[in-house]
Amino acid sequence: MKSQVERANILIEALPYLKTFYQKTVVVKYGGHAMVDEGLKESFAQDIVLLKYVGINPVVVHGGGPQIGSMLSKVGKESSFRYGMRVTDEETMDIVEMVLAGKVNKEIVSLLNRHGGRAVGLSGKDGHLIEARKMHLYRYQGDDQPPEIIDIGLVGEVKKINTEILRVLEESRFIPVVAPVGVGEKGETYNINADLVAGRLAGALKATKLILMTDVHGVLDENGNLISSLNVADASELIQEEVLKGGMIPKVQCAIDAVQAGVSKAHIIDGRIKHAVLLEIFTDTGVGTEITKQ
Repeated sequence: MKSQVERANILIEALPYLKTFYQKTVVVKYGGHAMVDEGLKESFAQDIVLLKYVGINPVVVHGGGPQIGSMLSKVGKESSFRYGMRVTDEETMDIVEMVLAGKVNKEIVSLLNRHGGRAVGLSGKDGHLIEARKMHLYRYQGDDQPPEIIDIGLVGEVKKINTEILRVLEESRFIPVVAPVGVGEKGETYNINADLVAGRLAGALKATKLILMTDVHGVLDENGNLISSLNVADASELIQEEVLKGGMIPKVQCAIDAVQAGVSKAHIIDGRIKHAVLLEIFTDTGVGTEITKQ
């Protein structure tokens, strides 16, 4: 009887969140260890399908860096990175699109459907969902020197999000699963960072939440302790003071941009925890760091 009461208490704790997020949109960036560990893959799928069944509209954006690297190795092509970005020539772009929009995307769609969902796979080319332009990188060379222009090929940034196709799918009870591939004005294909795509999608959809799944506990302070909540000003200060390192910097910046674009809250959560998405949305404590406007 005690365990049954505990289960009832869990449902009661979730009730106000069910009411708050009913018919709202939640964008989830799916990546990291949660995409390769079988148990975590199953719990992720259960979380997303449950959200849809209780009246919340999840939109999934996925990465696929390790899978791209593996396929490039199989065809004898070496991966090259500049400032954390994969250098993407035309041949590499063909493989990136094949892996992201084909293999990885359809595996996630199949996973969600096996757990009772109605998932539909998309790339940014579908319905001109993600209009992109070439990303330009510059390296500072001193006050008396022009910046070095670094060409990383067909790596793009989001120019515009056209949400119509996502709205149609949401209203028809489908779960959109988006591969971070964009289309240029001349029809060229661009490889885009999945975090950036998720953030821009969340902003365009005016989502209630943006959830970025990572392989760390969340945002950590200078002593390595988890920071459970940050506002935009405090998060920006952590970047400026170089408290944040490596890949956490673009994730936090992505969260800041999303919140400033109208997303109610952004969350950087530990995707290594089973049912991390549900724990973040439906419990009082959450499982990572939330970033709010104020």
